[in-house]
Amino acid sequence: MKLIGSLCAVVFCSFLAFCKPTQEKKDRVHHAKELSNQPHDDGNHQYDHEAFLGKEEAKTFDQLTPEESKERLGKIVDKIDSDSDGFVTLQELVAWIKHVHGRWVQEDVEKQIALCDTDHDGKVSWIEYNAQFYSHLKDEDLHDAEDKHSYKKMLARDERRFKKADKDGDMIATREEFTAFLHPEEFDYMKDLVVTETIEDMDKNGDGFVQLEEYIGDLYTPESGEPEPDWVKTEREQFKEFRDMNKDGKMDRNEISHWILPGEYDPVEAESKHLIYESDTNRDEKLTKQEILDNWNMFVGSQATNYGEDLTRKHDEL
Repeated sequence: MKLIGSLCAVVFCSFLAFCKPTQEKKDRVHHAKELSNQPHDDGNHQYDHEAFLGKEEAKTFDQLTPEESKERLGKIVDKIDSDSDGFVTLQELVAWIKHVHGRWVQEDVEKQIALCDTDHDGKVSWIEYNAQFYSHLKDEDLHDAEDKHSYKKMLARDERRFKKADKDGDMIATREEFTAFLHPEEFDYMKDLVVTETIEDMDKNGDGFVQLEEYIGDLYTPESGEPEPDWVKTEREQFKEFRDMNKDGKMDRNEISHWILPGEYDPVEAESKHLIYESDTNRDEKLTKQEILDNWNMFVGSQATNYGEDLTRKHDEL
């Protein structure tokens, strides 16, 4: 049963992998708390793996044999079962996935501060950030006018986001402010800017709205002669039935806000319900360790055929 379906197909992308400018399509904020940029469908559990483990830890599990994956999953289950009653409830699973996501955000922020904080004061000033990523705009090597124009647009966009994140206006981001800059979807005071950036990214004709073809074009670039995949057809229907709430053929700012920042929809809870539904064999709405281990491939999985040199790091404790 698809409890999340195409509502989760739109990616939660944090702003950076390594402090890249915000304009890059695949690295921009696009959905408030999405848990993975993988498609969430019944045939691909990679979304579930990244939601349950975190993106980096999911890569590690991909290197393990099934036996090793199950062993480590058992240790994780013991941690999730916070009251040690032998069952994993919805509340415990939600708490775990939120912990995993929060850990990933903090690890990402640590990496970016280490990269950008050149005076090592634990903060990132706009001057430091600008020097790290836009100093090349002054170089004569950047001859391509189109590239230069594109980077100038990125610079303006980053500066606007930095100023919004910088609550005290001193253009020096504390750790919390820099987190808001990198992950604005996590902060209420940044969410209006998230909507603005989404419109700017998708609105190709500049009318302030997102038409159906702009919506589809942002998700899918067809290959020459390639038939449109079923998931794209589903997204067309999603747009018509749910995204375009007033049925005028386009999404306005309010509809876009409802789509990417839906107050009533919690993807963490939805993913937790999905995992329980798929694994709860006796339908008591909670999971035993054995039920989880019996469905281990949904939770962690393994792509390895040989265990040994392919395993680059061990994580006995998460």
